[in-house]
Amino acid sequence: MPGLRSKWIGIIVPFLVFVAVLTIGVWRYGYSQALDQLARRGTADITLVLDGLSSDLQRYRDQAVQLAEHPTLTQLTATRQRDQAADDLLLAAADRTGAAMLLFVDSNGTVLANSQEQQPAGLQQSRYFQRAMDGALGIAHATDTGFGKRVFYFAAPSFADTGQIQAALVTVADVENAEIGWRAGPTAVLLIDSDDNIFMSNRTELLGWAHPAGSTTFLHPNGEKHVFKPQSFGNHEVWKLNLGPYLPSEALRLTQSRPQLDMTGLALVDVAPAQKIALLQSTVVGALLLFFGALLFLTQVRRQTLSIANAKLESRVAERTQSLTETNKILRHEIRERKEAEAALKKAQADLVQAGKLSALGQLSAGISHELNQPLMAIQQYAANGGAFLERKQPDKAGENLSRIDEMARRMGRIIRNLRAFVRNENEPVGQVDIVPVIETALDLTGARMRQSGITVNWQPPPHPVWVSGGEVRLGQVLVNLISNAADAMTDSPEKQLDITVQEGNPVVLRLRDTGPGIEEPEKIFDPFYSTKQVGDGDGMGLGLSISYGLVQSFGGNIRGINTANGAEFSVELERWQEKDKVA
Repeated sequence: MPGLRSKWIGIIVPFLVFVAVLTIGVWRYGYSQALDQLARRGTADITLVLDGLSSDLQRYRDQAVQLAEHPTLTQLTATRQRDQAADDLLLAAADRTGAAMLLFVDSNGTVLANSQEQQPAGLQQSRYFQRAMDGALGIAHATDTGFGKRVFYFAAPSFADTGQIQAALVTVADVENAEIGWRAGPTAVLLIDSDDNIFMSNRTELLGWAHPAGSTTFLHPNGEKHVFKPQSFGNHEVWKLNLGPYLPSEALRLTQSRPQLDMTGLALVDVAPAQKIALLQSTVVGALLLFFGALLFLTQVRRQTLSIANAKLESRVAERTQSLTETNKILRHEIRERKEAEAALKKAQADLVQAGKLSALGQLSAGISHELNQPLMAIQQYAANGGAFLERKQPDKAGENLSRIDEMARRMGRIIRNLRAFVRNENEPVGQVDIVPVIETALDLTGARMRQSGITVNWQPPPHPVWVSGGEVRLGQVLVNLISNAADAMTDSPEKQLDITVQEGNPVVLRLRDTGPGIEEPEKIFDPFYSTKQVGDGDGMGLGLSISYGLVQSFGGNIRGINTANGAEFSVELERWQEKDKVA
């Protein structure tokens, strides 16, 4: 059967090449999409670090400006003598803000008051002091030889009654105090100054290194060079590094400039999770293609075998009409083989149906992950706030954030139970719910997203409770879904405005009107897996509105979506809570 073997080889080899090419393509596409998600997360991390650093340094700037005109200090410019009361004033101020040192220096460079006995190296010749003598706020950073630490300097001028500059209040801030809050972050963040030196980082082993702008090297303080290889994937640049166990071997490079700090932030995000996701996606696609290919191959082989057997049977019947008994026996054998082949085909079809069910279950799992994303983001924010309050020695506020984290965790458990009940057509008992705090909670969960997107929310809560029949958690899920969808729709809109109103009556009608492009197919928006978002956005599974529709229906309400002159409007109708409901 050499001809048949050659025929199958001619089919199998191109098929395997096709599978390999498609698998590689799926890997590259999945890797690119995963890098987009990593880029968004890394950008948020570096922005949080730089914003936090700017906020920490702001208090030192404000302190320098406020103390520069303090009467206890300004009177020293007349006497030119040290005063213990002035030293005590600066020491108390340093203790309040955590400054490494505060000193009051006259225009000749003489220290008139100091919170410590030390003073910064090269004070009189420093650029920040000279800038203060010019009447402006002087800011600089360096590794001070007098302290042996990395510090920020802030120098505020002190003006005499004649308007002349008589002295300057200098605040020295320890950099390590500002680094403590973000050293444990999973993303490596480096702050590189204008001299290309790494001045701050949450990876202490890189402090003092140099990274020339636009180069592919890191320079150790001892002069040793570490060369890395950059690779481009779409709009992203991935670096292959070998800088120690606490830095990723392959990292996504993200930068953000902060001119007011005279620094550039560099984030190195580990791409290993993105590679794992891309590998998993490509493996699944390749396995499915090989499975279906093997199934088709076996089916064709069987058909070919049956065809050959039928040809042999007809030849034998024609040649041996006298051997009817033997021929009948052969026919029965062939019939039995055909029935076995048909049974095998039916089983394969049943397996394909089961595989389809498992695929649908996988898509539903992705939808559940989408529904849990909002509380997870809130937990992350509250955890970061709690850590910041602990660093500032504000345990009461940190405790409030921990309580909110516990509340979010309980809410996530309730969300999971509600989604599971929705899938199984189960429902929690309908109860009395004030819709006003539910709206407030949904706006609180989505507030950061709305502010980041520049969306104006117009919401005037009624002065009294508005009681409806429903479930608080499920109703909150519906509102978060609708607000998030409105924010997504207004991404590219020139005007971004969300109006939320409550119309009291029976039923109570909650309306959300946005200024987006409107609804493309209003009759399909509540269909499962229907979405108008671009493939690869990271969300837009097409389950949000479908689940919201089911949740509102579960407690006797209704939800509609229509187009307006300026966008889209979703209305949620809920039964008003009556006294008879309480009795029932």
